[in-house]
Amino acid sequence: MYNLLIVDDEAETREALAIYFPWNDIGFQIVGQVNNGLEALQFIDGEERVDIVFTDIKMPVMSGIELAENLYNHKQNIKIVFLSGYRDFEYARQALHYRVMNYVLKPAKYHVLMDVFVKLRNEMEAGGTSLESEDTAPDYSYSKGDESLVIKKVKEYVKQNYKEATLEEVARQVYMNANYLSFFFKQKTGQNFSDYLIQTKMEMALHLLQDFNYKTYEISEMVGYSNAKNFTRTFKSYYGKTPSEYRSGQASI
Repeated sequence: MYNLLIVDDEAETREALAIYFPWNDIGFQIVGQVNNGLEALQFIDGEERVDIVFTDIKMPVMSGIELAENLYNHKQNIKIVFLSGYRDFEYARQALHYRVMNYVLKPAKYHVLMDVFVKLRNEMEAGGTSLESEDTAPDYSYSKGDESLVIKKVKEYVKQNYKEATLEEVARQVYMNANYLSFFFKQKTGQNFSDYLIQTKMEMALHLLQDFNYKTYEISEMVGYSNAKNFTRTFKSYYGKTPSEYRSGQASI
């Protein structure tokens, strides 16, 4: 068994992680739960051996980054996994510098925890570390099937709710931090989320313009543009002609 210390200033998060995940089944035992990085260092200095620290990043007194830096500088042979609701490239860069093994986003999903900690256990048993190189981002441990499912759900939500859809609302639908979803969507599709949203709106507008019962300003509102001029400008930049010019072409066919 490898000894695991959970560090998070949110008591509910600590308790949920400790109680509802089958740590013992995959070779770990929880030896402690503490509120911040300073308490973690004090615990580590005690009699109980600690092999892995699973720590939040944003905490009072001492952050997860500061904890990782301290362990790194004192050459403590303790593995670190970050837990955070904040997707930030600066965190990723610092995580790599301090040899953090992985980065799990809140809310921590069961399959992600399983993937991360089984992989970590296997690496520790093999005597290796398999650290990320400093030119790469940390592994976020989504399987290809999960990735496809997330992207599919995002696209379906946008197609059904294109009028009011926002990055923040879509992120809530797939239980991701909005900044991370933006990064994730671009990484997996090659397209910015904002561009995909505009594309969806313009495709729907094009479809609606074929129905001459709708006025242009009504279609503008139907696809989420309260200002018809902004709608016309976006439509023209997308299709090379204004909605009126498009309709004129349709009428002449």
